[in-house]
Formats: sequence, C-alpha cells, structure tokens
Amino acid sequence: MRKKEATQRDIPIPETNVKWVVAGLLAAMFIGALDATVVATATPHMIADLHGETLFSWVFAVYTLTTCVATPIFGKLADLFGRKAVFAVGIGLFVLGSILCGAAQSMTGLIWFRALQGFGAGALAPVCFTILGDVFSGKQRGKMMGVFSSVWSVAGLLGPLIGGYFVDRLSWRWIFYINVPIAAVAVLLVVVFLHQPIKRQAKKIDYFGGLTFTVSFSALLYALLSGGSAYPWDSSLIVGLFAASVVFLLLFLWIEKREAEPMIPLSIFRIRVLNVTNMSGFLTFSITTGLTVYSPIWIQSVLGHSATSSGLIVMPMTLAWPLASNIAGRLMYRIGVKASIVFGSSLVVVGSIWLVALQINSPYVYWIGILILIGLGMGFVATPSTVVVQSVVGWEQRGVVNASSMLLRSLGQTIGIAVFGTLYNQHVTMLGSPSELASGIHVVFWLMCAVAIANLIVVQLLPKHREVMAQQQSA
Repeated sequence: MRKKEATQRDIPIPETNVKWVVAGLLAAMFIGALDATVVATATPHMIADLHGETLFSWVFAVYTLTTCVATPIFGKLADLFGRKAVFAVGIGLFVLGSILCGAAQSMTGLIWFRALQGFGAGALAPVCFTILGDVFSGKQRGKMMGVFSSVWSVAGLLGPLIGGYFVDRLSWRWIFYINVPIAAVAVLLVVVFLHQPIKRQAKKIDYFGGLTFTVSFSALLYALLSGGSAYPWDSSLIVGLFAASVVFLLLFLWIEKREAEPMIPLSIFRIRVLNVTNMSGFLTFSITTGLTVYSPIWIQSVLGHSATSSGLIVMPMTLAWPLASNIAGRLMYRIGVKASIVFGSSLVVVGSIWLVALQINSPYVYWIGILILIGLGMGFVATPSTVVVQSVVGWEQRGVVNASSMLLRSLGQTIGIAVFGTLYNQHVTMLGSPSELASGIHVVFWLMCAVAIANLIVVQLLPKHREVMAQQQSA
C-alpha cells in the first residue's frame, strides 16, 4: 500500500498496524474537534448550575489560551521523547481536564479545569499530524490530510446534536465525560500499534525557553482576548501585557539562539516553504474564524432569519473544506503544491470580494455560494501547506514544524477576532439597526478581503514545485 520515505529515524510499520494507528489518531482528533462545538450547546445550563455569568466567556478563552501555549511545547517534546509517549501524556491531561470539568461545582473551578483540558488539547493536532507525517509518504500524506480534515466537519455536524442530547436527556456534564471512553480507545490503539523505538540518550529540555515562551504568549493572548471588552485597548493593563509579551519574546529568542536543544530551533525559520505557509495559515485562518462569527450575525440580525438558520449558515464552508482537502490531497503532486495553494488562495479572494459586494437585501443563497467558495479555497490551501511543511524536514524536527504551523494558525484566529471585533464595535451600538449592523460588518468584510489579497501575494513566494520536491527528497 505504501512506501516509506527514508528519514533518519523513520521505521516501517506493518500495514495492518497503520490502519489501527490511523483509527486511534482519528478518535483523538474527533474529541478535540468535538469539544470546540459541543460545549457551546450547553452554555445556558452551565450558567444555570454554576452561575458566574460574567466569567463564562473565559470557559472558551482560557481553553484557547492554554492550547496555543501548549502546542509548540508538545511539538518539541514529541521530537525529543517520541510521538507515542507525548501523545499519551497529552491526551491523558485532556481526559483529566474533561473529568474535572464534568465534576466542576463552580464557574471558577470550571475555568481552571478548562485550562488543563486546553493544555492537553495542545498535543492532539500537532502530535497526530506529526505521526501521520512519520508513517505516510508525501503523496499518501495528502490523501490522509483530506481524511483528517473531514473529522472537523463530522464534529461540527454532530457536536450540536450530541450536546443537545446530553443536555436534554442526561446532564451537561456528560459533554465532558463522553471524552473518556473515546480517548481510552485512541490511546490504546496508538500505544499498542505505533512502533517507533527511541534512542536511549540523555535529553536536554529547554526549560527557560519554555517558560519565557509561555509568559510571552500568555500575556499576548490574554491581552487580545480581554482588550476591547473587559478592558479598553489603551488601558494600562492591556498596554502592560503587550509590553511584557514583547520583552519575554525577545528574551525567548535570545535563549533559543544559545540553547543546545532549543524548544523552537530558529534555524527552521530559514526554510522558505515553512515561512510562507505559516504566514498563509496566519492570514487565511483569521478570515475563516471571522466568518464563523459575523456570518450568523448578518443572517439573523440583518436578514431577519431564525437563530437556527444563522447557526447553520457556516455548514456550507464546513462541508466544502474537507471535500476540497480530499481533492487537493490527491491532485497536489500532479498539478504542483504551489499551484494548488495559489488556486485555493484565489478562491478565497473571490469569495471575499463577493462578501464585500453583499447588500443589506442580498438573498440568503448568496451566503451559501460565498461560504462554499471560501471553504473550497481553504481546502486547497490548508492540506498542501500541512503536507509540504512535514516534507521539508526530517524526523528530528517534524514535531516542531507541525507545532509552529498550528501555532501561527491559532494566532491568526485569535488576533483576527480581536481586530475584527474592535472594528465592528467602533461602528455598531448595542441596539444597532439592521443597516447599522450591516455597515459595521461590511467594514470587517473589507478587512477580510484585504487579508485574502495579502495572502494571495504571500503564496506567490512559494518555491516552484520541483524545488519543493527536491527539498522533500533530501529531508
């Protein structure tokens, strides 16, 4: 079925084992993706039981914060200590956090437990994709990335249904407990069937690098998540957090230059493909996150459709994305990696221009077309980007480069929401009319369009396909 590419520490895995490993990875990715959708369904019941209405936004925010911080840490640990051990630790922390969330007796407790759960979730995507990069060759990676992209669509569709069932029939606490059996299956399959022996040698952990990185990005994310809502952007707290973030980032870079085994080797940022795909991920994921927030507002508050219609509006993008990912995974080595990413970026630009052209009386069907276009574009951008990043380094750095890509995408989402929200709030009052809401959202759409065009310019910097293939063969 497959031929493994030769890297320094890759070893062949029997074909029957690969299927079980993939099944375990899919299960792990599913609970991570499910958690992003199912928790929102139970929001009213959590507030009713635990109170703390003013704190509830942090149930989501703290999860995002700790996931972002943990992602590069687990990526590096996977390179140092092997995928299997780090995968087991990460999913173990995720399950422990899930159990504690289900047993929470206060909103404050739930927030702390979500922080732990989010930290464990930081291992799921980077380590899963790193293992895929280990056990599949370049062409097969593309196909598998398409399969794994489908997990998010399935979770997006099932999340509200599963959450609604548990809330109505059992308790909101079961939206967390359901993670336990699925995670147990995932760990069992990966631990038993993944065979990657690790050389027994002393490992040096970059503690100070990890500490300064954590402080820097925690300060940045807290400022982005709190600025403009809990605190004004020009408040001393927010300004101080941004300043602290910069200081600790500079300290982190200073440490990484001198560390024998840095958490994020700065040498990887000399790889052109990695720099371009990371910047593209930052830009494009900010657009998709903005769409998931502002498209329902337009549908419900501007067009006057029901909450159900507004909630389902993102579904065309959710379905088109994995469809395009599967197609891109099969075609990227025929049409070229760069051609695939440029084509996808062009679709995102077309969809963004259509967004800007929307009028207050534009029909609902326009939205379906826009979101299908952008979903298809993202499929052609995200899958080839992930595959090619894994292909330009060897086993020793594959976890780090995967984690850096995930981190930049998450930062794009967080910074995008903060910037879009600030623009929107400047144009819309609490009781804005449909025309005022449309005007405010249009400003956001214009920025999304500018970001999409910037991304199309950035991806032109990718090397030609034959250069990418040469790098892959030498990795």
